[in-house]
Order: sequence, then C-alpha cells, then structure tokens
Amino acid sequence: MKKLNYIFLFCFSLLFTNCQDFIDNAPDDTLTMEMVFNDKTRMEDWLSGVYNKIPDPYWGLMKDYGYDLLGDDLDPSQRWEQFWGDGALKYRTGQWYTNSSWSGDLWAGAPIRIRSAYQFIENAHALPNQGVTESDIEMMKNECRFLIAYYYWLMIEAYGSVPFFDGLANVNDDNLMRGQEPFDSMVDWIDTQLVDLSKKLPESWLNKSTQFYGRATSIMCLAVRARMLLFAASPLVNGNEWYKGFKNYDGRERFAQSYDANKWKRAATACKELIDAAHAAGHDLIREYNADGSIDPFMSCYNVFFLRGDLNKEALFCRADCGFTDYENHSTPRGASGNGGLGITQTLVDAFYMKDGSIPISSYKGNYGTPNINTESGYTERGFSAQKDIRKTKYNLYRGCPNATVDSVGADGCTYNQVAAAGTYNMYVNREPRFYLTVMWNRQWYHQADRETQFMSNEPDGGPTHDAPQSGYLNRKKVSLEQKSRDGIHPYRPGILYRLGEAYLNYAEALNECDPGNPDILKYLNLIRERAGVPQYGTGTDSNGFKMITLNGQDEVRQAIYRERRVELCCEDGIRYFDLRRWKKAEDVLDQPMYGMNFSGTKLSDDPNDQNAYFKRTQYLVRKYERKYYWWPVHQTEVDKDPTIVQAPFWNEE
Repeated sequence: MKKLNYIFLFCFSLLFTNCQDFIDNAPDDTLTMEMVFNDKTRMEDWLSGVYNKIPDPYWGLMKDYGYDLLGDDLDPSQRWEQFWGDGALKYRTGQWYTNSSWSGDLWAGAPIRIRSAYQFIENAHALPNQGVTESDIEMMKNECRFLIAYYYWLMIEAYGSVPFFDGLANVNDDNLMRGQEPFDSMVDWIDTQLVDLSKKLPESWLNKSTQFYGRATSIMCLAVRARMLLFAASPLVNGNEWYKGFKNYDGRERFAQSYDANKWKRAATACKELIDAAHAAGHDLIREYNADGSIDPFMSCYNVFFLRGDLNKEALFCRADCGFTDYENHSTPRGASGNGGLGITQTLVDAFYMKDGSIPISSYKGNYGTPNINTESGYTERGFSAQKDIRKTKYNLYRGCPNATVDSVGADGCTYNQVAAAGTYNMYVNREPRFYLTVMWNRQWYHQADRETQFMSNEPDGGPTHDAPQSGYLNRKKVSLEQKSRDGIHPYRPGILYRLGEAYLNYAEALNECDPGNPDILKYLNLIRERAGVPQYGTGTDSNGFKMITLNGQDEVRQAIYRERRVELCCEDGIRYFDLRRWKKAEDVLDQPMYGMNFSGTKLSDDPNDQNAYFKRTQYLVRKYERKYYWWPVHQTEVDKDPTIVQAPFWNEE
C-alpha cells in the first residue's frame, strides 16, 4: 500500500480549498492514496486542488501576481506598499532583487499542482459503485494533462526557462536536479500536449451542468496555445540578440539565437484554428443593440465582463471564482466607502481615440508630461465643455444626476444618455465609448453616492491619504454599474482569462508579420472596432456610417494593431505588460516618470502656472525598469541549493 506522509499532504491541502475538511480530520500517517482515490468525493476534491493555481484575473493578477500593475494601465496607490509589503508595488520603483518575495510564486506553487496532477493520472481509477466510470476517469486525467501544460506555460512566460518533468518524479531520485529546459523546447512540448488534448476534451461542459463551468475544454487548449505561440514568435524570444551566448547548465542556449519568420506563421495558424473552433462552438463577440438595430458600443463592451459565464459567448477560458469584490472596493471612491486608490495612468487616458477615431496624442516630447497633440483631432487640454456629451446608448453613468439628460428616447426610438456633463474638463469629452467604460475623473457624477467625485486634496475622495487615486483617476474597467461598496453589493461575474476579442487581435498581429496585406488582418481588426463604435480601417464608409481610416503598409498596420490592443485589452490579465515585454518595449515605456492630474491640487483650474490647479499634467511617480526585469528572477535560495539552476539573464550582473 502506498502511503502519503500526512504532513506532506497537509501542506498540499493548505492550497487545495475543497480538500481542507477531509485532510484536517485524518489521523497522522493513516491517509493513503488508496483512501483518496477509492472515494469519489476525495478524488474530486483532489482534482479541484489541481485547478487551484489558475490565476484570479481580478484581485489575484493585481496584488498577488502583480502583472496588472507592472504595465502602464492600472495604477494602484504606491502608498499601499506599507500594507502589501514586498511585491510588485516595490518592483515598479526598481526595488526588485533575487531575494524579493513574490506572492504569485509560480516557481514553487505551479510544480506542486503539476506533481499533484501527475499523481492523479497515476492513481485515479473507475469507481463503478460510486458512479465514476472509466470514461469519467479518462476525462479527468485529460483535464490534469491540460493543467500541467498550462502551468508550465505560466512558468516559462514568467521565467523563460524552468526544470521540466514529463511524468511523476521519484522524490528520492538524484535526477531531480536537472537544470532548466530551453524556452523553445518547452513551447514545443506544451504545443503538442494542447493540440492532442483539443481533440479529447469537450468544447463545453454546459450541456452537463453550470457546476462544471471553468473546467478544461478543447477551446481553452487552443486559446492557451494561440497566446503562447504569439509570445514565442515575438522579438523578446525570437532571435533576440540580448541573450546571445546565454546558456543553461547543460550548455544549451536558453533562447533561440536566430530569428525564425516561420514562428509568426505558426502563431497565425494557431490563432485561426482557435477562432474557427470557437465560432463552431458558438462563441462570438458580445454585441448589444439599439432600438434601430445599430450596435450599442457602450453596452456591448461593458457586458463582455458582466454576462454570466454560461451566457457569455465571448469568454473562452474563465475562473469561476475570483476576487472581484476587492477589485471593486479598491475602484470605489474613498468617500463612498471604498478603498479608492486603484487608479489608471495618464498614458492610458491619452491612448483612447476620439469619437471620430482620430488619435488625440501622437507622441511625447521627452516624457509623458509634454504630449504632442494632434490638433486635427479636436482634442485639447485647455478649458471646460460648454455642452453635455450625449450618446446613443443605454449605458447610464449619470443616473440620478439632477443636471443630466438621462434615458431620453429620440425620434428614432433609441435611448440616449449623457457620458460627460457640461463643465467637464475638455480632455474627457468627445472620446470613444471605451474611454467612458474605463476612466473615472474628478467631478464626474458617481451615481452610487448621488454626487460628483471629489478627488482634490483634502476632499472626501482625494489625498493626501493612500486611499485616493495618485494619478487623479479611478479605474472603471470591469467594475459593475450595480455595485455598491457601502452596502456590500457586488454582482457576480466570472473571471475571464481568455476571450475571443483578444484572439482576433492576436490573429491580426501574427498575420501582419507573416503575410502583410492579407485581408483577414483588417477583417478581424475591424470586427473589434465595429463593436467598439469607432471608425473602421479601409476606404469609403463603414458599417456604423463612419468615414473609414486608410492604413498604408505593414508598419502602419502594425502600429494600428498595437494601439487597438492598448485600448481594447487594457486592465485585463496583465496583457499590456506581456505585450510590452514580448515587443521589447518595456524599458522605453516603463522606465519613465509617470504623470497624471495634480493629486495635490485644490482648485478646479487648468492653469499650468498655478501650483494649486488640479487639471494639469503633474509627475507623481518615477517608474524604474531595467533589462533584467524582462524575466522573473529565480529566488536566490533556489539557486543556492541547486547548482544546475542558472539565474535569469542579467540578474547576476552588478
């Protein structure tokens, strides 16, 4: 009889939420593998534990993994550092060392789940008397195989190169110290696994029960594969000269030393296979419509995150439980019983298009405090609006506002709502719909508190406290209009880790690199823009009646794709941070002073010469990003105890 050391298993159980009760009640040294896998409930609890390392795309990717705040979208108050301790808030300012702690803990945490998955594969068997068939067991083993491949992808995405086991290792085997596997070798292994599993796992579990929602599917396999192969084709790991001569313990190059254009073709093929399979399974972009049959871009983009998981056609890979309550509380103004310091950056505010699709800011003069404004767009950073900004939408930011035009029905039968009041700082008017789903600015109506936000210094929602937006903006993305922190109301929604909108943009990017001019590039890019209510690319008039925007050549298309990813996928799952890394742009973008509105301002003024004016670009934080930060360092204790582990590039340099 195989026996598990009780203390060893108990350490696992601390991480396995659903396994806790039966582990706690087991006497020392009596719980055996046979006892676990001869019991349906215990066996299912074990499988549940294997799933437990899937990241939480709300508070988990913010506070624990740090990916969301390491980019330049979401901007938590730096003063939270006193409560968060070591972690990504310190990393933003260059306090990042080989002995820094990381709550994401993939180096140690993911292998625990991988080993547990291999144990399940080796020990699980049918239990006919308890209603568990051979087919059920085969399916659960395939789920474990998916999770093994997925966790290895999360590890190499962070570290670049990790120790690899393709089966259950003997803990007494000296071969446990085997060094790291090269990045491309791991990609190939994971790719093979995911392709095979995409033919064995169901495309959906919803025909059985919503209780199965979140379990591995064929679509999840293809989604992980497509994102991975896009990363693998990108400049960071596709012939990057930075890593020339950098080798693992066994002398193999960690990263490919020569550029391979075929990697982009491989990525494009994987993205298209995902899209085709997702469409065949009934997935599509979320679209909501006005009374005249036109797309309501506000409600369409909003509902991507709030439709219940079993009704959300755009969601490809979800975590059923996630920390949206903490996320929403920290996106709620302090004076409305929130922890109001989860802001967004000025550069994200700058990135959104104007209503007509034009770009408001073309570049910066040296730093983010001095933008080069595209005057033809109508954008200005001076003055305040004379009129209300009214749009055709059911999206209602100004409910309860006594001065708003709310839920008015036009002659066309469509609902019209106000998105910005008269007197709004001109930076925030005439912007595209996604802007209003993301940005909460000073003096915007906040219907949950029946008042305007008050972000100036010593006002109810402002500083100098840590629970105030240091950039002058609070986050709205993925925050429900129905939430009310004061009353503990936070409507449920699943945590989306992969969605079809991203797959379209991934495909467009990969295809532009391997087959520029292919009509699918603009086709899928325009599907995103059509849904978002901004002019599409091409010639003539688009489906929304806008004059289309012409793009000339591969580089203009590339930049258009980069801009679209910036606004469509902002504040989602650390995608922006991974984009900056894989494009080799993180040093240029993140090693910068960060600007926002004047956190210390006490006047509703835009006078750039008045130190008390709130509405002016003001530096609030200096970000630091060095070349070594592109890869997570292996914690020094791991390097010290295993001579076959080679530290990530540049971390050993003075």
